[in-house]
Amino acid sequence: MRRITAELLVVRKRWSTWILLAVWVALGVMFGYLLPYLTYQGGSTPPQALLGLLPQSLTDNVLGGFPVFGGVIALIVGVLAIGSDYGWDTLKTILTQRSGRMRMLGAKLAALAIILTAFAGALFAGGAAASYLIATFESAPVSWQSPAEVGLALAAGWFVLAVWAGLGVMLAVLSRGTALAIGLGVLYGLVVETLLSAIAGQVSFLQSAAEYSLRANAYSLVAALGVPAQALADNGPGGFSGPFVGTGHALTVLTSYLVVAAILAAATLSRRDIA
Repeated sequence: MRRITAELLVVRKRWSTWILLAVWVALGVMFGYLLPYLTYQGGSTPPQALLGLLPQSLTDNVLGGFPVFGGVIALIVGVLAIGSDYGWDTLKTILTQRSGRMRMLGAKLAALAIILTAFAGALFAGGAAASYLIATFESAPVSWQSPAEVGLALAAGWFVLAVWAGLGVMLAVLSRGTALAIGLGVLYGLVVETLLSAIAGQVSFLQSAAEYSLRANAYSLVAALGVPAQALADNGPGGFSGPFVGTGHALTVLTSYLVVAAILAAATLSRRDIA
């Protein structure tokens, strides 16, 4: 427990974590609420578009940003969680003065899980504040979703972030640093998987491959919780039109990504020379 607390203190003092959190919330509120509301005010969208910006649609509106935009940010947080120790050459000192490698990695992963809870909660809080302000400006009724609905959506959002962060930890350990790991992670998340989803419908064997991609399963998970497919398709650079898979399939594949990433990171860290 003391090791986890120590890792949390390190993360809390890392300015990059706070910048990523601020960027994540700002982008979520801007693209999820501010720009759609300005479009609505300009008359470019039908009157019923306002319903998607009110508190009654909080989870549907917020969850759409987790699979790609939030995922890439979580990947960077995961890379920094352990990659920074390679970059600053402090990993040898940590392992010399404290516990073994697996205990150190476990503490970092536990601290990372707590930090991701803050990331997920912050976006839901920002979305709730923005939706309430819009409802106030429009004199619309404020009807909040049940705590169970919000809690389930929050858990799903956290899980998606955790999978991406696990990928970031694995890349950081494999590359022994941050720059290459972030570059590869962003390339995979924003380019490779985007192209795979775009051409999956044109090539039969890519259709099956796409159904096991991180992007397709993350989007399928949030879609199962009520996020409209049209909203996901219109999600800018992160837009997704399919293929969608079943909820059980999505949970299994995402869990497999997380487990494999953790195992590879642990195996590499335990066997490879730190120097």
